[in-house]
Amino acid sequence: MATRRAFLTISMAAGIALAIGQQEAAAGASAAVAPAAGVAPVADVQRASAITEVFGDGQRLTAVALEYAQDIDTSTLAHASFAVDGRTVTRVYANTEPAPAVRGSNGRFVIVELSPDDPSALLWGNDQAPGATAGQAAPPASPRPTPAPGTVLAPIASAGQAPPSLSITPATALVTQAQPLTTADGASLAPGVEPIQTTSVKNLIVDDFQQRTFNDPATGETLNYNLYVPKAYDASKSYPLVLFMHDASVVNTETTAPLIQGLGAVCWASPQAQARHEAFVLAPSYPVVVVDDTYQPIPLFDATVNLVKALTQQYSIDTGRLYATGQSMGAMMALGMNITYPDLFAASYIVAGQWPAEQAAPLAQKKLWVVVSQGDTKAFPGQNAIVDAIRGQGTRVSTATWDGRWTPDQFATAVAQLEADGAPVNYASFVVGSVLPASGLASGNPGKEHINTWRVAYTIDGIRDWMFQQHI
Repeated sequence: MATRRAFLTISMAAGIALAIGQQEAAAGASAAVAPAAGVAPVADVQRASAITEVFGDGQRLTAVALEYAQDIDTSTLAHASFAVDGRTVTRVYANTEPAPAVRGSNGRFVIVELSPDDPSALLWGNDQAPGATAGQAAPPASPRPTPAPGTVLAPIASAGQAPPSLSITPATALVTQAQPLTTADGASLAPGVEPIQTTSVKNLIVDDFQQRTFNDPATGETLNYNLYVPKAYDASKSYPLVLFMHDASVVNTETTAPLIQGLGAVCWASPQAQARHEAFVLAPSYPVVVVDDTYQPIPLFDATVNLVKALTQQYSIDTGRLYATGQSMGAMMALGMNITYPDLFAASYIVAGQWPAEQAAPLAQKKLWVVVSQGDTKAFPGQNAIVDAIRGQGTRVSTATWDGRWTPDQFATAVAQLEADGAPVNYASFVVGSVLPASGLASGNPGKEHINTWRVAYTIDGIRDWMFQQHI
């Protein structure tokens, strides 16, 4: 993240002698220059910050916050007040803090909201080739072998270079004040001559996580991780913890990558989610592939469990309300942990994962919610086999076919229908092609069906509510 620094744009008002204006600018003067009669003073922008938000397919630049020296009258602002290079402005309003709001209010900050659908909005790139399967990183454009457990993938980027299969675009924007602004006390601020470049970044929800390192004495492994601690944490209370484990495409990237690649971690830590279920959220960042389709996890698997246990000793975390979730490799890890450590998690959310059915018997005693695309040619039959094994142990499993294009209300109804059965295991499979983006990706591509499952899965609020209802 860029370091905050002041950004000052100075433009001389009409009627000021050119020579004086040049001297003032050269000296970097910050004092206001008295305007000629009837001429508005020039807007004094203290700083400009890019604001990002995480969506199902990754982090996007969705707003800019401009800080002025005076409070701005929000009622006088309009879309046309500002322009942002290469972006579509959707809302403009004032606020008392540099953050988006449902309604504007007079304040020193002007928030310029941008369309998340702009082609240049997406900051996280994950250009996976067809053929990705559960637990495997899809090969980039230039082929390389499928990674085995313990394999280090190419780093996300060397200095100044973009990686072959992953990229994180810096969040920057160039903003132009196109019209005069009105201050809260009725003064008019004329636009400056030069566009305003953002010089800092505010990452919504992501910035609320702490980046830490765990040195596991039991395995000798070192594991970087992201931890969300409830903002009103009180050691006299007891809190649940959600463990999110990422897929193999994020292996050996920067520590925050599991937070910005999609909603798997941040959906549990949003203000709305925390208002419903105050909880710790843990998102490890794995330096190597932990488990692949050979189902032989390396020691980082056990180190993750040891990290969870260590946090329960450090904080007031309820060991009867530990939850696991993950996508692809992370889903496989969650399944494997429930088999190896059957008394650890109260419930788990499995997204596009698989595990050998002959090892699945202990899962019959667990509370699981599973989602997978029917177009995923590895995870779908693999999960079907697990469900058959669970049923063979006498466990009830409620099943349903869902459409990934449903509205939140439709998903809420579908979740309620499965919950009404009261089964300990719920299994929903998405219709082929329904998890793919509306932009028109063709169905029948197993790799795209696989990676787009979690684009949809972590938007379903009702499943998260179900998780928090479970306890040991």
